[in-house]
Amino acid sequence: MEETISLKELLQTLRKRLALIIAIALTATIISGVVSFFLLTPIYQASTQILVNQSKDEQSLYNYNEVQTNLQLINTYNVIIKSPRILDIVAEELKLGLSSQQLNGKITVGNESDSQVVNISVQDENPKVAADIANTVATVFSKEIESIMNVDNVSILSKAEVVDGQSPVKPQPIMNIAIALVVGLMAGVGLAFLLEYFDNTVKNEQDVEKGLELPILGVVSVIDEAKMEEASARRAARKTNARGETIGS
Repeated sequence: MEETISLKELLQTLRKRLALIIAIALTATIISGVVSFFLLTPIYQASTQILVNQSKDEQSLYNYNEVQTNLQLINTYNVIIKSPRILDIVAEELKLGLSSQQLNGKITVGNESDSQVVNISVQDENPKVAADIANTVATVFSKEIESIMNVDNVSILSKAEVVDGQSPVKPQPIMNIAIALVVGLMAGVGLAFLLEYFDNTVKNEQDVEKGLELPILGVVSVIDEAKMEEASARRAARKTNARGETIGS
């Protein structure tokens, strides 16, 4: 006998376990809010940009495949920026007690497609420290690249600055709470259906029919004791009235 579940049964399951679903969703939301607002350390980001130009002597070299060559050159620069050759000097100048490996973990380097502008982004718990690291990396790289690759084609396009009331890039409490709410609802709904699936108690005649695979011939209704007492009282009253009428006649 094939068992099918109707939409009505699904909705009934959700309604029956609604308190559980809401409790799980609220718990996940509250935990996410507490962690995001009180436990996670705010991280700030500062960014600077450098421009890779072509010198006049190199124009004939780059004319053949200018775009591709620029991309290869900038990709090389992206690797050099995060290399110990640059970051060791940055660490020595800033004197923050950070090694080149630690600085490497704070720095992200990238550029837009077919663009000669390289973005250097730094994330740190202190917005001023993040700006100092970004600006120092850009300055050191623009100086050292001349001796590393024998070129002088890098200039600083914009410096990182600290803005009053700057917001951290992470954590993002509102987004974290929204995600926790959705995940909590999904977990609550999943748990509700799981509990319903493993609940093998017999609740109605349909469960009996499914379990025994036999047709239902009759149903014994639930008898309410209060209604039984009321019905007995009415029958007794009718008998008393009948006796009185018989004697009077």
